[in-house]
Amino acid sequence: MKAILTVVGKDRVGIIAAVCVDLAKYNVNVLDISQTVMQGYFTMMMVVDVSGSNCPLTELAQKLEEKGKEMGLSIRLQREEIFEAMHRV
Repeated sequence: MKAILTVVGKDRVGIIAAVCVDLAKYNVNVLDISQTVMQGYFTMMMVVDVSGSNCPLTELAQKLEEKGKEMGLSIRLQREEIFEAMHRV
């Protein structure tokens, strides 16, 4: 199953590395990644494969959100279908 991971916050060294280390810890594969820095703010969107994860999706989303709070970031993980439905015009 695919999911969308978004990360937003003040730019600093190590954001991508920290997020990817956590994803690897939960056996989540990164399929696609896009990131940029806009006026000092870091933004990243990833398409990830959670089908091999050793953690249920809702628990994984909560753990990543907590990691984001520790780092001063907003980290959200949503099933791809939900993300697409929310962003249809």
